[in-house]
Amino acid sequence: MKFIHTADWHLGKLVQGVYMTDDQRYVLEQLVATIEKERPDAVVVAGDLYDRAIPPTEAVELLDELFERIVIGLNTPLLAIAGNHDSPDRLSFGTAIMEARGLHLIGQLKAEHKPVLLRDGDGEVYFHLVPYADPAQVRYILEDENIRTHDDAMKAIVGRIEAGLDRQARHVFVGHAFVTPGARPEENTSQSERPLAIGGAEHVHAEYFGGFHYTALGHLHQAHHVADERIRYAGSPLKYSISEENHRKGFFIVELDGAGNVSVEKRELKPRRDMRRIAAPIEELERHPVCDDYVFVTLLNDNPVLFPMEKVRAVYPNALHVERKVTVSPLAEGADAAAGRSARREADPVALFAAFYQEVKGVPLSSDKQELFADTYAAVLREEGGAG
Repeated sequence: MKFIHTADWHLGKLVQGVYMTDDQRYVLEQLVATIEKERPDAVVVAGDLYDRAIPPTEAVELLDELFERIVIGLNTPLLAIAGNHDSPDRLSFGTAIMEARGLHLIGQLKAEHKPVLLRDGDGEVYFHLVPYADPAQVRYILEDENIRTHDDAMKAIVGRIEAGLDRQARHVFVGHAFVTPGARPEENTSQSERPLAIGGAEHVHAEYFGGFHYTALGHLHQAHHVADERIRYAGSPLKYSISEENHRKGFFIVELDGAGNVSVEKRELKPRRDMRRIAAPIEELERHPVCDDYVFVTLLNDNPVLFPMEKVRAVYPNALHVERKVTVSPLAEGADAAAGRSARREADPVALFAAFYQEVKGVPLSSDKQELFADTYAAVLREEGGAG
C-alpha cells in the first residue's frame, strides 16, 4: 500500500499581516501533481487543515477545491483529522455523506473508535484516525477520571485501539500531538506552532505507538521521526515563521509491503517565495537585486536609518519585518534595563543630530552648524534646569 503523508496546511494563515493563501495554493498544486503521477492508494492529512476555527472564505474555497480534485478528480481516498487549530464541528459536518466518495474527515473524537479500512493486493490496512482533543474532552468522552494530561489521554486512546487490533492486518495511526522521545523536544518546534499546554504537559511519549506499522503525525512543523523511523511528522508545506528558515518543507510517500515493512521517501515542495533573514547595512542592501522573497531584515548601520521599511521594500517588496541591530555599549553590559536606558540618554546629542542630518540631507553637518546645535541644546538644558 502506498499513501502520502502530509499535515499542517494551515489554510488562511497570516504571517506578519500577509495572507499566505496564494503561496499555499502554489505548493499544494505540486502535491496534487504528485498524486496524479504517483497514484497512491490514499492521502493522509494529519491535522490543522485550517489555521483557525473560523477560516476566511478564500481558505474554505481552496480546501474545497483541493478535496474535489483529489477525491473525485483523481479518485483517491483522502483521510484527514482535525488539529488544534481546526474547528472539530465544522470539519465533521456532512462526513457521513462524503465517506461514500472516499473523503474521510474526523473532526471529533468519539468513544467508539471506527478505523478506515482500505485494501490492496496484500490484504487489509486499517487507518486509525484520532483528531486532536484536549485532556478534559478525552476524560469526558472515555469516562476516565484518571486522564489529566495529554500523555494520559493518548495512552488511554491508544490502549483502547490496540485492544481491538487484528494482528494479522497492517495498521496506520494518524494523530495530532506533541510526541517526543523525552530528550529535548524543543529542538523540533517553531514559533508558528500554538502550544497545546503549559510547562511540558502537552508532551506525549512515543512508546505508545510501537504497535502500529506507521504513525502519521501532525502539529510540529519540521519533518522528522521520533524515536522510531516509523513514527513521523510530515511538517508543514510552507515556512510559517522565520524560526522555520532552515526547514526543508515537503511531504512523505509511504509504502507498506505485505508484511508491514515501511519505506519512506521525502518529497520537497518548492515555494513561490522563500522566507529568510538578511543582515546588512542599508547601503549594501540597496545594491541587492530586486527579490520577491519574504525577508526579515536586520540593518547593521551604526546610525539610525530614516524610513527603513520603505527603503527595504524598494528592493524586497515582500519584506515582512525590519529592525536595527542595537550595539550595547560596555557601560550597559551586565546592567539592568534602567541602566541601559540611562546609557542611551547619555549618548552625544551632537553626534546623533549629525547622523540624522546626513541621513535626511545626504551631506555632512558642517562644523559651524554643529556648534550652533550644541549651543542651542545647552541653552535648552539650562532653561529646563532653571524651570525645575
